[in-house]
Amino acid sequence: MSKSEKKKILASNRKAYHRFHILETLEAGIVLTGAETKSAKGGHVALVDSYAVLKNGEAWLLNCHIAPYAYDTSRSAEPARTRKLLLKKVEIERVMGKIQAKGLTAVPLEVYVNEKGRVKLSLALCKGKTGIDRRDDIKRRDIDREMAGKYKIK
Repeated sequence: MSKSEKKKILASNRKAYHRFHILETLEAGIVLTGAETKSAKGGHVALVDSYAVLKNGEAWLLNCHIAPYAYDTSRSAEPARTRKLLLKKVEIERVMGKIQAKGLTAVPLEVYVNEKGRVKLSLALCKGKTGIDRRDDIKRRDIDREMAGKYKIK
């Protein structure tokens, strides 16, 4: 990876932007096996329907699917296993307080490789959208698209 390139996005959770109001984001590391790291760096990660939970002072990622690495001989890791997230204790306490007090959800937005070559996760604190919110977003997007088409220079 070149020095000019800050981070390489491996997978993104585009549905999260449609299903949730994103209030805050933070960066977390993920505990992976060697074969999982190779597979993730190859882009074989699915974040759809995955979420993070906080229990016993630790953060865990559930329903994140990392496909088995093709050249792995051990084949020991389960693709959708629960993975530990690496956050500082202060961050975990702050996030746990917000989740319990405001009824928020911790949802991963993207998995990427940082400038040091580490696989990281962008975690967002979100509030679920209602059906009305989704319809309003669709209307707003249509209006913006229509306005952009009218004022487009030909």
